[in-house]
Amino acid sequence: MSLGHICRRDVVTVSPDTTVSEVTRIMEDKNLGSVIVTGGDDRFGIVTDRDIALRVVNRCLDPVKTPIEDVMTQDLVLTLREDMGLFEALEQIRKSAVRRFPVVDVDGRLTGIITLDDIIRLLGKEIAGVASVIENEGPLF
Repeated sequence: MSLGHICRRDVVTVSPDTTVSEVTRIMEDKNLGSVIVTGGDDRFGIVTDRDIALRVVNRCLDPVKTPIEDVMTQDLVLTLREDMGLFEALEQIRKSAVRRFPVVDVDGRLTGIITLDDIIRLLGKEIAGVASVIENEGPLF
């Protein structure tokens, strides 16, 4: 199963110059824990509610005046290709310290987002399905 089949396609993006205040309004309105920051090229940033809490509040920044690019994570953003298999993606994820991943096509264009929670939920359903099949087959002896 490829990431393209399981990622969420309804990605919310903002530009780097969007203010922290506007981003938090969007996150609250849409009940999101993160948004992707795109600047027109193939590079992505991500900002999470945790980033805002730690970087804006801790630095005493004015959310009305501060652009989101000042608090987003950019260098550590790992993008995953939509044609990657789930286990190939898990290998990449295992090496990273993040939980949310932009999904891109072969040309590097944003096509979706997948979170570690999404993957764990999917794997849980798969395991439950296998357990159900085994249970329905009855004892092996």
